[in-house]
Amino acid sequence: MPYFKVGEENSADIELYYEDSGTGQPVVLIHGFPLNGQSWEKQTSVLIENGFRVITYDRRGFGKSDKPSKGYDYDTFAADLNELMTKLDLQDAVLVGFSMGTGEVTRYLSKYGSARVAKAALLGALQPFLLKTDDNPEGVPQEVFDGIKENIIKDRPSFFTGFFDNFFNTDKLGGTHITDEAVKMSWNVAVQSSAIATLACVDTWLTDFRADVKKIDVPTLLVHGDADRILPFESTAERLPDLIADSKLVVIKDGPHAIGWTHSEEVNSALLEFLK
Repeated sequence: MPYFKVGEENSADIELYYEDSGTGQPVVLIHGFPLNGQSWEKQTSVLIENGFRVITYDRRGFGKSDKPSKGYDYDTFAADLNELMTKLDLQDAVLVGFSMGTGEVTRYLSKYGSARVAKAALLGALQPFLLKTDDNPEGVPQEVFDGIKENIIKDRPSFFTGFFDNFFNTDKLGGTHITDEAVKMSWNVAVQSSAIATLACVDTWLTDFRADVKKIDVPTLLVHGDADRILPFESTAERLPDLIADSKLVVIKDGPHAIGWTHSEEVNSALLEFLK
């Protein structure tokens, strides 16, 4: 299996797992919390069939990647992505992030620039700034995130059960857009993640990306569900067209957070139109 090295901890290397399939313009798919690169399965085959090279990787702490005790911040996540871009010498690439993965895309473009990047797509975006503060009244109160961390510490497997109910809006979409088996598949992936990473990543959601998004200088697609319970549309994607110069917003009606699965046809159509 292919891995690339991103650092060291004590006596061991820190290596991240990736997959590289197809030929054509490279599209790098960066997954959300608390999943792995395989969570893109409804996009990967479609992209390959349409003539794109598709690269996925598992974020540190998740999937088949190593699970160090450090490096759970967006400067490090972006540095990990940069290692992959450099190792594969990707040119004219498209960076596609979902949820937490939008942070890697945004911070990478802000810190490393767009020399290797032609376009970007943010699905279920985390930006511009999720935390409610005096100068960011559209954000989410700190108490919400404190409660999430308390529940992770108390019973991480149980937390994931409730999380995925809201991730997929199972009360509204169960049996039509999402099956119990698909939810369980995501739960099985999540519980294999690092407990340290699961907890540490909550704080990364509160990263202030307001300065980063203004530096994005490539065409950018924004796709978001208007029924997103994890990253509310009004706090995130609705605000981004005013901050990203060359951007297009596609709103998925009744779409939950996990639009890439529940509304894959709409998401894939928007993505392919943007890519071509």
